[in-house]
Amino acid sequence: MQSRQLDAGANKLDDETDIMTYHLIGEDTDFIPLMTTEEEGHLEVSEIPEELPILPLRNTVLFPGVVIPITVGRDKSIKLIRDAYKGKRIIGVVAQRDAEVEEPGMQDLFDIGTVASILKMLRMPDGSTTAIIQGKRRCQIEEMLKEEPYLMAKASIVEEGKPEDTDSEFNAMVSSIKDLALEIIQASPNLPSEAAFAIRNIESPSFLIHFISSNLSNSMEEKQAMLEVKELKERATVLLQALHKESQLLELKNQIQSKVRVDMDKQQREYFLHQQMRQIQEELGNGETVDIKDLRKKATRMKWGKTVQKAFDKEVAKLERMNSMAPDYSIQLNYLEFMTDLPWSEYSKDQFDLKRARKILDRDHFGLEKVKERIIEHLAVLKLRGDMRAPILCLAGPPGVGKTSLGRSVAEALGRKYTRMSLGGLRDESEIRGHRKTYIGAMPGRILQSLKKSGTSNPVFILDEIDKLSRDVHGDPSSAMLEVLDPEQNNSFHDNFLDLDFDLSKVLFIATANNLSSIQPALRDRMEIIHISGYSVEEKVEIAKKHLLPRQLKEHGLGKDAVQLSKPILEFMIESYTRESGVRNLERKIAAVVRKAAVAEASHEFFMSKMGKADLVKILGPALPKEQYENNEQAGVVVGLAYTAVGGDILFIETSLSRGKGRLTLTGNLGGVMKESAHIAYEYLKSKSDRLGLSHEVFDHWNVHLHVPEGATPKDGPSAGITMLTALASAFTQQKVRPKLAMTGEITLRGQVLPVGGIKEKVLAARRAKIQTIVMCEDNRRDVEEIEPSYLKGLHFEYVRSMDQVLDFALMKTKVKDAISVAEVVPTSASRSKD
Repeated sequence: MQSRQLDAGANKLDDETDIMTYHLIGEDTDFIPLMTTEEEGHLEVSEIPEELPILPLRNTVLFPGVVIPITVGRDKSIKLIRDAYKGKRIIGVVAQRDAEVEEPGMQDLFDIGTVASILKMLRMPDGSTTAIIQGKRRCQIEEMLKEEPYLMAKASIVEEGKPEDTDSEFNAMVSSIKDLALEIIQASPNLPSEAAFAIRNIESPSFLIHFISSNLSNSMEEKQAMLEVKELKERATVLLQALHKESQLLELKNQIQSKVRVDMDKQQREYFLHQQMRQIQEELGNGETVDIKDLRKKATRMKWGKTVQKAFDKEVAKLERMNSMAPDYSIQLNYLEFMTDLPWSEYSKDQFDLKRARKILDRDHFGLEKVKERIIEHLAVLKLRGDMRAPILCLAGPPGVGKTSLGRSVAEALGRKYTRMSLGGLRDESEIRGHRKTYIGAMPGRILQSLKKSGTSNPVFILDEIDKLSRDVHGDPSSAMLEVLDPEQNNSFHDNFLDLDFDLSKVLFIATANNLSSIQPALRDRMEIIHISGYSVEEKVEIAKKHLLPRQLKEHGLGKDAVQLSKPILEFMIESYTRESGVRNLERKIAAVVRKAAVAEASHEFFMSKMGKADLVKILGPALPKEQYENNEQAGVVVGLAYTAVGGDILFIETSLSRGKGRLTLTGNLGGVMKESAHIAYEYLKSKSDRLGLSHEVFDHWNVHLHVPEGATPKDGPSAGITMLTALASAFTQQKVRPKLAMTGEITLRGQVLPVGGIKEKVLAARRAKIQTIVMCEDNRRDVEEIEPSYLKGLHFEYVRSMDQVLDFALMKTKVKDAISVAEVVPTSASRSKD
């Protein structure tokens, strides 16, 4: 049951008015009695004119016998009401299928509607027109006659299938409908008591059904479906179902409201009890709660200074003045608990046994001599001086070389606690500095949270993936890290949540990064960069034998002899199944072999523990294509050396010539710097064409296409400059390039060769590809000298300072097979003058 607004036009009634009250409106008296059976019979003998004006209704359905007010807003509807009121006052009322349609046609209306009579037309003070109409009989629209000035249609009466008065089932159903409607009115606080009076005084069963159906709170589509039911008994059944549904919803709503009211009463009761308890405790001289007692007891054991003690006393006093039921009470309590949980001036004792520290570092990591030496140096200085600010170390290198795991070994070697914080994808500055405690859900920064977990103020703190910090609208976390990683500032690090200075100067921060170029320059300047290069094949073999294989056997529950991988087999696995600077993929391949042994062990099957190459291929599948140098039988193809995020790699620079007008085309997903290197090389070659025995006119008659294979992989950097120039020179001269040669270096327009980075990774990549000779800048000689001599076996280095030296060394005097004559397409001077 509901009170609602009705709309026949664009506007709705301003005040919500119960429809049932309109049955109390008369023309000459204060009210008219509700419809009797005789009056209903009079309605049923009403006739329909041949042309019936049709009034579309929005959001409501008119039932026979029911009186409703409608406010008319559309021009057509206003004209229809006024014309009909002057005439016979008989109209057809049909509901719209879509209430949003402003000018409905026949297709926008339902087929079944109601013939109605206009009881009264009122002109409201705001200028709108309101009509009070009463439904008579159901009708069906058969044919649209015209649409202007308003809808006119031919309609026929839909006969009502009424049960006999002696039908006891129908009479019982009508009685149930009346009783259920009265229960809903009584249970709902929104329905007026006059509605119950109206329902009790309805005598006609059909009018009762139509009256209650019209006042239900269900949708317009459901009401239309009820109107279209042919038999009155069936319509009564549908109405009874709808009333039961509304009764259940109303009961559930009342239960929820009652439950909420009970909960509110319970909260108020608890609040008053707490207030009384507090008053009693104050009278007894025991006003401090258990929480405050614990905080004060814990504070007596803290090693903080006078400033912190003063701030603590102030915050505890504030907590004592708060009501324990207030929302801010828990926030203040959490703040004080965090304050007392921090390790103020709690330091673990460093161990200065250098031999033991070296033993631990060598046990856990093979190679990494630079890092180990730096840690030993730090221990030695600490031992001699007794106190020293911890350095900020940054281990930079490709993935999988042991940067993160090195932190645990360093912590064990120093005898300190270990904590780690991953910075990958961190975008919010408050993750570092924390939120101010005035915000809802405020938390301290992850720096202090990690120190709280470690329990000391001088742990080994790993800042993992510091190059992956990003920024957004919430701030720049890399800028917040400037204070953390500055030895001159971090002795008074300020966290927004704590709102006090905390000393981080004794923390040994070790950051890890893959790419230093993505780190903010100011942040990079605060760290001591230690480059960790990729491993050679020999190092990977040792790491696999000493660390990877024993760890995988232990993790899979196998004995130490369950799988035996000899040195040649490990070398075959490294060269044929992995292509990386680190050892992550190598460990995955070893795990795949160990899993096969685990399956055999669990199934009680035989497994050959000593693996051969054939067994390895059977388990791991076909080997990867090797990065091998092919030959020097084609002009314009030179091998370059590149440094990637996963280590070194060889890079083929391919150049081809075609007759044209001197256009240079670059392909291979090259970055801006690499494209510039290609243009520099091409222009330098043009300026030095005489030295190579080329006419300068050659470049105007040959198009050049320079391509770097693996076009889906982005490539950038200046280190391929001398490689591109050598490839272009070889293409134009058709001379062979020295066999098994690779090169790396940047060039300038003056023809100078500049040094580049990543030398160790590039040298290892060249060695994997069976390269014998490497050309690089003279200034890179010191980088080569830092590489262990065992890694340089079989390699010859040619150090240069100018491109003339590069071309003199790289280009051979012999031409390639099937060499083209570049000068053939250049017109002679005679032919040019003739033209």
